[in-house]
Amino acid sequence: MDEDEQLVARARAGEAWALEELLAAIRPRVVRRCARLLPHTLDAEEAAQDALLSVATHLRDYSGQGSFEGWVTVIASNSARQTYRTLKRRFAERAVEELPVSPDPRTTSVIAGSRLDLLDAIEALEQVHPAATEAFVLRDIAALPYEEIAQLTQTPLGTVKARIHTARGFVRERLGVDVDNF
Repeated sequence: MDEDEQLVARARAGEAWALEELLAAIRPRVVRRCARLLPHTLDAEEAAQDALLSVATHLRDYSGQGSFEGWVTVIASNSARQTYRTLKRRFAERAVEELPVSPDPRTTSVIAGSRLDLLDAIEALEQVHPAATEAFVLRDIAALPYEEIAQLTQTPLGTVKARIHTARGFVRERLGVDVDNF
């Protein structure tokens, strides 16, 4: 049993200090996971805080299916996606006169733009192929192995691979990426 699993067991047993240590231990991983999806540090930090709160409040729900790391990855990825949706909604509600006429190239990141495009594509994927979205995020964003995704989603391995294949095709088309270069 590794250190995280020991802390999980103790925190689930009601030892408050173990929960605090567990959250401190996983925080850097959660922030990194959120930062892979959200282009701005403060947004990633906000998503990470929400994810850590979710881990703390739902730790008793962790069933042991798949690794604890994988379970946390699912929570962090979902938190980042939810934060993005919230930010997108807030942006849409702003008055047009508050927005700059053109983006400042010194403060606009190509990487950030491509991540936002990817988040938009994932959001569209969720509308068309909801079952494929989680598998895609866990494999291509979180870099979890196929077998662990199958465990976490309680889905046969072949189905997981088929969903990821479907999702990749959808995302490629949505992003306008040449199939040979994706």
